[in-house]
Amino acid sequence: MKLNEPEFAARAEQDESVQPAPPVSVWLIEDNQNFRATLSRVVNGMAGMKCSNQFSNAEDALDALRAGAVPDVVLLDVGLPGLNGIDAIKQIKTISPTTRIVMLTVFDDHEKVFKAVCAGASGYLLKPSNTASIVRSIKEAISGGAPMTPQVAKSVLDMLSGRTALKPVQILTNREQSVLRLMAQGRGMKGIADELDLSYHTVDSHLRNIYAKLHVHTSTAAVAKAVKDGLL
Repeated sequence: MKLNEPEFAARAEQDESVQPAPPVSVWLIEDNQNFRATLSRVVNGMAGMKCSNQFSNAEDALDALRAGAVPDVVLLDVGLPGLNGIDAIKQIKTISPTTRIVMLTVFDDHEKVFKAVCAGASGYLLKPSNTASIVRSIKEAISGGAPMTPQVAKSVLDMLSGRTALKPVQILTNREQSVLRLMAQGRGMKGIADELDLSYHTVDSHLRNIYAKLHVHTSTAAVAKAVKDGLL
């Protein structure tokens, strides 16, 4: 179909008004210079992502946050000089609640992983990780997911506690427990809705209630705390 001149001008003006989405802003807080450089190259090499800041310690990153810079995702080392990564999580989330934090740690350090999740981290990356894992974890975090899946948090807690907790007061309803149990199996919200024959919005409502009752903000932390307290 051939456009006349006014139509062509209107279409061109409309096309020009559509602006591309800004890249996902990723900060690196890692004291190992070589690993930090590798992470930076990986992030900057991905379409739609930008490593907008790098820090060798948490204190400098917090100063940048207080100055008004807000990243979408922070890759945060657990073992940092000065303020350690786990203690830095709460301060980062206090300044910028929407920022997703993915910890850089080793797999066999279960206690630190658990503490990081309970403090508000969205997940973790194995250190060192391959390129695909790094990119996948950032994408999962920015979409609201948990690179450390709920079932991993559950298995870590099982090893730490031996499931010896006393029977607690059941603060979750039966339906909320069902939702959380399926979440611990790695089901997404749509999968949970299909399994329980509920609407997506009803599952979302249950999830919000679970977060409020357990005083957490992520699915991983909800599963971790529920297992720790014997709710699952």
